[in-house]
This record gives sequence, C-alpha cells and structure tokens, in this order.
Amino acid sequence: MTWISWCLVLGGVLLNAGAQLLLKAATRHSGELIGDSGKISWSAALQLLGAVPLWIGMCCYVVSLFVWLGALSRVPVSVAYPMLSIGYVVNAFAAAALFGEAFTAGKFVAIGLICAGVFMLARMQHS
Repeated sequence: MTWISWCLVLGGVLLNAGAQLLLKAATRHSGELIGDSGKISWSAALQLLGAVPLWIGMCCYVVSLFVWLGALSRVPVSVAYPMLSIGYVVNAFAAAALFGEAFTAGKFVAIGLICAGVFMLARMQHS
C-alpha cells in the first residue's frame, strides 16, 4: 500500500475507534438506555442527547465514513476491512486507561493475534 492508502485506512480506523470511545463517554453521563427488563429509559435517552461526547462521536463517524470511502477507493476490501481490527487494539488500551476497564491476559493474547494478522495482511499486500 502507498503511504496515502495507509493514512486513509489508519485514519478511518482511528476515527471509528475515537467515535466508539466518545459514545461510551456519552453513555457514562446518561446511564443505561435499556434496563434488564428490556424497557427503554427515556430519561436516559434525553440525557444522552444532551451529552457533548455523543455529538462529537457522531461527527467522528461521519468524517470516518468519507475517509474510509477514500481508503476503499484505493485498497482492496479484502485487505482494508480486516484492518478495522486495529480499532479493537486501540480501544482495548484506551478503555483500560480512560474507563478503568479490565485488561486481562486473555485480551493481551487476543490483541497479539490481531496484530499478527494485520501485519501478515499488510505484508501480503506488498507481495
């Protein structure tokens, strides 16, 4: 892949990952949207609509869509789509740092496998 293709793929992935983190931050303000009974909490939904991270996260999604379209116009989907798994790696570390989510040995092993797979795909692209 060319450097611009890498930038588009990684830019799309990072924007998507950032959007996920912002949406999670927004739900921390609102609380649970759907209770154990399956009922929607309309008060939580209204609080969520007032959360700034929600709107920033949605903007990140919109921008990531256009960046991702740019990536798909240059990179085969069979290579680009698996690169989205880099977002899992970014979010696992970020969620542990930002939200105190557990980072277990199993997650670490899984992240290693994801990184190995992404590396192999990237190498295959050069062949």
